[in-house]
Amino acid sequence: MHDLLANDADVRAAIAERWGADAVGNRPRIAEIVFHDRAELDWLEALLHPRVVAAQAAWREEVTAPVAVVEVPLLYETGGDARFDAVVVITAPRDVREARRGDLADREARLIPDDEKVRRADFAYVNDGTLEELDAFVAGVVDSLTSS
Repeated sequence: MHDLLANDADVRAAIAERWGADAVGNRPRIAEIVFHDRAELDWLEALLHPRVVAAQAAWREEVTAPVAVVEVPLLYETGGDARFDAVVVITAPRDVREARRGDLADREARLIPDDEKVRRADFAYVNDGTLEELDAFVAGVVDSLTSS
């Protein structure tokens, strides 16, 4: 999505037309608009999501590795989980997320709760430990996916 906001001429033109030239490529400005107005967020998602899905599909066709990883922030919310063989959910406690991103109320209001995502996932991890623990979890997931 970030690449589309920065480089896709059609996306940039649509944003300029809707929100003005100062919003083009200005992710903080776009976030300010869309996370305070659901209709604007819906418009942006309708503009970006089909392009993101197409780019992911094209990339996956080119991948020759035994495991390909795609980060999809709204995977369950958009029904995108059907496009993948397995889903890994990485969560973090709310205080950790807020320390990283600031106030999350507007951003997270429409998200499926973490416990539901964890229930639906093939693999899940709460990222509140060390980098070594996260690395070990990832290695276990890769081993599981490549040995089946």
